[in-house]
Amino acid sequence: MGRLAGKVALITGAGSGMGKEMALLFAREGAQVVCADRSGMQDSVAAAIGEAAVAVHADVALSADVQNMIKLAEQRFGRLDVLVNNAGFGGGMAPLHEQTEALYDDVQAVNLKGVFLGMKYGIEAMLRSGGGAIVNTASAAGLIGWKNHSVYGAAKAGVVQMTRSAALEYAQQNIRINAICPGMVWTGLVKASAIHATPPPDARPPFGVAMGRWGLATELAAAALFLASDEASYITGVALPVDGGYVAGH
Repeated sequence: MGRLAGKVALITGAGSGMGKEMALLFAREGAQVVCADRSGMQDSVAAAIGEAAVAVHADVALSADVQNMIKLAEQRFGRLDVLVNNAGFGGGMAPLHEQTEALYDDVQAVNLKGVFLGMKYGIEAMLRSGGGAIVNTASAAGLIGWKNHSVYGAAKAGVVQMTRSAALEYAQQNIRINAICPGMVWTGLVKASAIHATPPPDARPPFGVAMGRWGLATELAAAALFLASDEASYITGVALPVDGGYVAGH
Protein backbone atom coordinates (compact mmCIF):
# COMPACT_ATOMS: atom_id res chain seq x y z
CA MET A 1 0.00 0.00 0.00
CA GLY A 2 1.42 3.33 -1.05
CA ARG A 3 1.00 6.65 0.71
CA LEU A 4 -1.62 7.72 -1.85
CA ALA A 5 -3.19 4.33 -2.45
CA GLY A 6 -6.74 4.62 -3.75
CA LYS A 7 -6.52 8.37 -4.30
CA VAL A 8 -7.03 10.40 -7.47
CA ALA A 9 -4.52 13.21 -8.02
CA LEU A 10 -4.40 15.99 -10.61
CA ILE A 11 -1.09 17.76 -11.18
CA THR A 12 -0.65 20.83 -13.36
CA GLY A 13 2.65 21.57 -15.04
CA ALA A 14 3.14 17.80 -15.13
CA GLY A 15 5.05 17.73 -18.40
CA SER A 16 8.47 18.54 -16.97
CA GLY A 17 10.48 19.55 -13.93
CA MET A 18 8.83 19.36 -10.53
CA GLY A 19 5.41 18.52 -11.95
CA LYS A 20 6.76 15.54 -13.84
CA GLU A 21 8.52 14.21 -10.75
CA MET A 22 5.34 14.73 -8.71
CA ALA A 23 3.29 12.77 -11.22
CA LEU A 24 5.76 9.88 -11.28
CA LEU A 25 6.13 9.79 -7.50
CA PHE A 26 2.41 10.05 -6.79
CA ALA A 27 1.77 7.16 -9.17
CA ARG A 28 4.45 5.04 -7.49
CA GLU A 29 2.71 5.77 -4.20
CA GLY A 30 -0.56 4.35 -5.50
CA ALA A 31 -2.43 7.34 -6.94
CA GLN A 32 -4.29 7.51 -10.20
CA VAL A 33 -2.91 10.64 -11.83
CA VAL A 34 -4.21 13.25 -14.25
CA CYS A 35 -1.18 14.89 -15.88
CA ALA A 36 -2.10 18.40 -17.03
CA ASP A 37 0.14 20.73 -19.03
CA ARG A 38 0.00 22.98 -22.07
CA SER A 39 3.35 21.87 -23.49
CA GLY A 40 2.36 18.49 -24.93
CA MET A 41 5.00 16.76 -22.79
CA GLN A 42 2.30 15.59 -20.37
CA ASP A 43 1.47 12.83 -22.88
CA SER A 44 4.82 11.09 -22.46
CA VAL A 45 4.68 11.42 -18.67
CA ALA A 46 1.26 9.78 -18.55
CA ALA A 47 2.44 7.09 -20.97
CA ALA A 48 5.40 6.33 -18.71
CA ILE A 49 3.02 5.83 -15.79
CA GLY A 50 0.63 3.61 -17.74
CA GLU A 51 -3.00 2.79 -17.10
CA ALA A 52 -3.05 4.68 -13.80
CA ALA A 53 -2.59 8.00 -15.60
CA VAL A 54 -4.26 10.16 -18.21
CA ALA A 55 -2.91 13.27 -19.93
CA VAL A 56 -4.83 16.44 -20.66
CA HIS A 57 -3.88 19.67 -22.40
CA ALA A 58 -4.65 22.55 -20.07
CA ASP A 59 -3.72 26.20 -19.88
CA VAL A 60 -4.35 26.97 -16.22
CA ALA A 61 -5.05 30.63 -17.02
CA LEU A 62 -8.17 29.58 -18.97
CA SER A 63 -11.28 28.77 -16.97
CA ALA A 64 -12.61 26.34 -19.59
CA ASP A 65 -9.37 24.33 -19.60
CA VAL A 66 -9.30 24.11 -15.81
CA GLN A 67 -12.91 22.99 -15.64
CA ASN A 68 -12.18 20.41 -18.32
CA MET A 69 -9.24 18.89 -16.46
CA ILE A 70 -11.28 18.63 -13.26
CA LYS A 71 -14.13 17.03 -15.19
CA LEU A 72 -11.72 14.54 -16.76
CA ALA A 73 -10.46 13.46 -13.33
CA GLU A 74 -14.04 12.83 -12.16
CA GLN A 75 -15.14 11.09 -15.33
CA ARG A 76 -12.05 8.90 -15.69
CA PHE A 77 -11.38 8.04 -12.05
CA GLY A 78 -14.61 8.94 -10.25
CA ARG A 79 -13.56 11.88 -8.08
CA LEU A 80 -10.70 14.23 -7.15
CA ASP A 81 -8.78 13.65 -3.90
CA VAL A 82 -5.55 15.58 -4.47
CA LEU A 83 -4.86 18.70 -6.53
CA VAL A 84 -1.39 20.11 -7.04
CA ASN A 85 -1.45 23.57 -8.60
CA ASN A 86 2.13 23.46 -9.82
CA ALA A 87 2.10 25.12 -13.25
CA GLY A 88 4.05 28.36 -13.39
CA PHE A 89 6.92 30.27 -14.97
CA GLY A 90 9.40 32.91 -13.88
CA GLY A 91 9.03 35.50 -16.61
CA GLY A 92 12.62 36.68 -16.48
CA MET A 93 14.48 38.92 -14.06
CA ALA A 94 14.73 42.70 -14.41
CA PRO A 95 14.19 45.87 -12.37
CA LEU A 96 10.52 46.73 -11.98
CA HIS A 97 10.56 49.72 -14.36
CA GLU A 98 11.87 47.44 -17.10
CA GLN A 99 9.09 44.90 -16.69
CA THR A 100 6.40 45.14 -19.34
CA GLU A 101 2.68 45.23 -18.75
CA ALA A 102 2.26 42.23 -21.05
CA LEU A 103 4.76 40.20 -19.02
CA TYR A 104 3.06 41.24 -15.79
CA ASP A 105 -0.28 40.03 -17.14
CA ASP A 106 1.18 36.69 -18.28
CA VAL A 107 2.99 36.02 -15.00
CA GLN A 108 -0.07 36.83 -12.91
CA ALA A 109 -2.39 34.84 -15.20
CA VAL A 110 -0.43 31.60 -14.90
CA ASN A 111 1.10 31.84 -11.44
CA LEU A 112 -1.79 33.41 -9.51
CA LYS A 113 -4.99 33.25 -11.53
CA GLY A 114 -4.13 29.67 -12.46
CA VAL A 115 -3.98 28.72 -8.79
CA PHE A 116 -7.25 30.55 -8.12
CA LEU A 117 -9.02 28.68 -10.92
CA GLY A 118 -7.53 25.36 -9.88
CA MET A 119 -8.65 25.84 -6.29
CA LYS A 120 -12.08 27.17 -7.25
CA TYR A 121 -13.04 24.21 -9.40
CA GLY A 122 -10.97 21.68 -7.47
CA ILE A 123 -12.66 22.63 -4.21
CA GLU A 124 -16.06 22.28 -5.85
CA ALA A 125 -15.12 18.72 -6.87
CA MET A 126 -13.79 17.90 -3.40
CA LEU A 127 -16.96 19.22 -1.76
CA ARG A 128 -18.91 16.81 -3.96
CA SER A 129 -16.80 13.83 -2.86
CA GLY A 130 -16.28 14.66 0.81
CA GLY A 131 -12.88 16.32 0.99
CA GLY A 132 -9.33 16.27 -0.25
CA ALA A 133 -5.92 17.91 -0.16
CA ILE A 134 -4.58 20.78 -2.25
CA VAL A 135 -0.90 21.64 -2.61
CA ASN A 136 0.01 24.91 -4.31
CA THR A 137 3.48 25.61 -5.64
CA ALA A 138 4.46 29.07 -4.40
CA SER A 139 8.10 30.13 -4.05
CA ALA A 140 10.69 31.40 -1.63
CA ALA A 141 10.25 34.60 -3.66
CA GLY A 142 6.73 34.80 -2.24
CA LEU A 143 8.07 34.83 1.32
CA ILE A 144 11.00 37.24 1.07
CA GLY A 145 12.13 39.87 -1.43
CA TRP A 146 14.16 38.84 -4.47
CA LYS A 147 15.95 41.58 -6.38
CA ASN A 148 14.77 41.91 -10.00
CA HIS A 149 11.91 39.44 -9.40
CA SER A 150 9.18 41.80 -8.18
CA VAL A 151 6.46 40.70 -10.61
CA TYR A 152 7.03 36.99 -10.06
CA GLY A 153 7.41 37.50 -6.31
CA ALA A 154 4.12 39.39 -6.15
CA ALA A 155 2.32 36.51 -7.86
CA LYS A 156 3.85 33.91 -5.57
CA ALA A 157 3.13 35.99 -2.46
CA GLY A 158 -0.45 36.02 -3.67
CA VAL A 159 -0.38 32.23 -3.85
CA VAL A 160 0.83 32.07 -0.25
CA GLN A 161 -1.93 34.34 1.02
CA MET A 162 -4.61 32.63 -1.05
CA THR A 163 -3.45 29.30 0.38
CA ARG A 164 -3.63 30.54 3.97
CA SER A 165 -7.04 32.16 3.62
CA ALA A 166 -8.64 29.29 1.72
CA ALA A 167 -7.26 26.82 4.26
CA LEU A 168 -9.29 28.60 6.95
CA GLU A 169 -12.41 28.62 4.81
CA TYR A 170 -12.44 24.86 4.21
CA ALA A 171 -10.74 23.50 7.34
CA GLN A 172 -14.00 22.07 8.69
CA GLN A 173 -15.04 20.61 5.35
CA ASN A 174 -12.22 18.06 5.20
CA ILE A 175 -10.19 20.00 2.64
CA ARG A 176 -6.59 20.77 3.56
CA ILE A 177 -4.76 23.47 1.59
CA ASN A 178 -1.01 23.99 1.84
CA ALA A 179 1.83 25.36 -0.27
CA ILE A 180 5.41 24.43 -0.96
CA CYS A 181 7.88 27.26 -1.51
CA PRO A 182 10.82 26.12 -3.65
CA GLY A 183 14.10 27.95 -3.58
CA MET A 184 16.82 27.34 -6.17
CA VAL A 185 15.81 24.12 -7.93
CA TRP A 186 17.70 22.41 -10.76
CA THR A 187 14.96 22.32 -13.42
CA GLY A 188 14.47 23.57 -16.97
CA LEU A 189 14.50 27.15 -15.67
CA VAL A 190 18.26 26.69 -15.12
CA LYS A 191 20.02 26.83 -18.51
CA ALA A 192 22.74 24.38 -17.49
CA SER A 193 20.12 21.72 -16.73
CA ALA A 194 19.75 21.23 -20.50
CA ILE A 195 23.28 19.83 -20.46
CA HIS A 196 23.43 18.24 -17.01
CA ALA A 197 20.37 16.30 -15.79
CA THR A 198 21.56 16.77 -12.20
CA PRO A 199 23.81 19.50 -10.78
CA PRO A 200 27.50 18.74 -11.39
CA PRO A 201 29.71 18.61 -8.28
CA ASP A 202 31.00 22.15 -8.79
CA ALA A 203 27.55 23.69 -9.37
CA ARG A 204 26.57 26.18 -6.71
CA PRO A 205 23.30 28.13 -6.56
CA PRO A 206 23.62 31.85 -7.32
CA PHE A 207 22.21 32.96 -3.97
CA GLY A 208 22.94 32.34 -0.30
CA VAL A 209 21.60 28.83 0.24
CA ALA A 210 22.65 27.51 3.65
CA MET A 211 23.09 23.95 2.36
CA GLY A 212 25.31 25.24 -0.44
CA ARG A 213 23.69 23.27 -3.25
CA TRP A 214 20.81 23.27 -5.70
CA GLY A 215 17.54 21.61 -4.81
CA LEU A 216 16.27 18.72 -6.89
CA ALA A 217 12.85 18.36 -8.47
CA THR A 218 12.54 15.02 -6.68
CA GLU A 219 12.96 16.77 -3.32
CA LEU A 220 10.11 19.15 -4.10
CA ALA A 221 7.98 16.22 -5.21
CA ALA A 222 8.64 14.49 -1.88
CA ALA A 223 7.47 17.57 0.02
CA ALA A 224 4.31 17.77 -2.08
CA LEU A 225 3.68 14.07 -1.48
CA PHE A 226 3.88 14.54 2.28
CA LEU A 227 1.41 17.43 2.29
CA ALA A 228 -0.94 15.54 -0.03
CA SER A 229 -0.86 12.36 2.04
CA ASP A 230 -2.74 11.42 5.18
CA GLU A 231 0.54 11.79 7.07
CA ALA A 232 -0.18 15.55 6.98
CA SER A 233 -3.78 15.12 8.16
CA TYR A 234 -3.43 17.83 10.85
CA ILE A 235 -1.61 20.33 8.66
CA THR A 236 -3.36 23.09 6.74
CA GLY A 237 -2.54 26.69 5.82
CA VAL A 238 1.22 26.09 5.76
CA ALA A 239 3.65 27.67 3.28
CA LEU A 240 6.57 25.24 3.55
CA PRO A 241 9.99 26.46 2.35
CA VAL A 242 11.84 23.70 0.52
CA ASP A 243 14.92 25.75 -0.14
CA GLY A 244 18.01 24.43 1.61
CA GLY A 245 17.70 27.08 4.31
CA TYR A 246 17.56 30.11 2.02
CA VAL A 247 14.53 31.76 3.64
CA ALA A 248 15.79 31.02 7.16
CA GLY A 249 19.00 32.88 6.35
CA HIS A 250 17.24 35.98 5.11
